[in-house]
Amino acid sequence: MRTNVALLGDHVTLTIGGALRELRTAQKSAKGVSLYSRHINRPAGRVLAAGAYRARLTPNQVTLVSAAFSLGAVLALALARPSWPLALAVYLGLVVGFAFDSADGQLARLLGRGSPAGEWLDHVVDAGKITAIHAAVLISFHRFFDLPSEGWLLLPLGFQFVAVMIFSGGLLADKLKPKPPASAQAVPAAAPSRLRAVALLPVDYGVFCLVFLTLGAPRVFLVAYAALFAVHALFLVAFLAKWFRELSAPAAGIEA
Repeated sequence: MRTNVALLGDHVTLTIGGALRELRTAQKSAKGVSLYSRHINRPAGRVLAAGAYRARLTPNQVTLVSAAFSLGAVLALALARPSWPLALAVYLGLVVGFAFDSADGQLARLLGRGSPAGEWLDHVVDAGKITAIHAAVLISFHRFFDLPSEGWLLLPLGFQFVAVMIFSGGLLADKLKPKPPASAQAVPAAAPSRLRAVALLPVDYGVFCLVFLTLGAPRVFLVAYAALFAVHALFLVAFLAKWFRELSAPAAGIEA
C-alpha cells in the first residue's frame, strides 16, 4: 500500500528507496521543461531529496546547500586563473547546486511542507545565482583574459541582463496567468512535447553550465559564451512575445 508521507508527516520514516518511490509520484509537470531538466536534473534532485530526507534536512536547508555550491563555483571563477582544473570545479559546483535547487522543492512536496517563505527563499537564491555567475565572468574577463578589445567586457553585462529578464519574466508570467477551473484540472493533461523539450535545451541552466568546461581554453570559452548569449537573446524576444500574448488574452482578465 502506498504511504502518503505528506499527510502523515513526521510520524512516518522511510528508507531512501521508499522516499524515492514517493518522490516519483510527486513530480511537477514536465510541460515547458527541457530534456536536461526532465531526464538529468530532476532525477538527480530526486536522489538528493531522498538523501536529505534521511538526513532530516528541511527544504530551506537544502536550498542553502544549493546556494553554497553555486557560491563556491562563482567565487572560484572570479578569483582563480582559468585552467582545466578550474573548469571542472566550476562546472561541478554549478551543476550540483542546480541539482540541489531541484531537490528542495521535491523534499517540500514529500514532507508536505511547502510554504511562501520557502518559495521566496528559493527564488531569491536563483536570482542571486543568475546575477552572480555573469558578474564573475566579467571579473574573470577583466583579470585573466586577453580580450580582442575592451568592448568584450560588455558581453557578461548583456548576458546578465538577458538571463535576469528571462528568469523574472517567466516567473511573473507563471504567477499572473489565471489558474484553470477545477473542471479543467480534472481532465488528464496532454503528454509534454518532446520537440519543445529539445528546443528549450539551449536556454536550460544545466546546459549553460556546460560552457564552463571550456575554461581551460579561454578563446574557446569566449566564443562559446558569446554564442550562448546570442541564443539566449533570441529566446528572450520569443519568450516576451509569448508571455505578453498569453497574458493579453481575454481569459487572462488582465488590462494593459
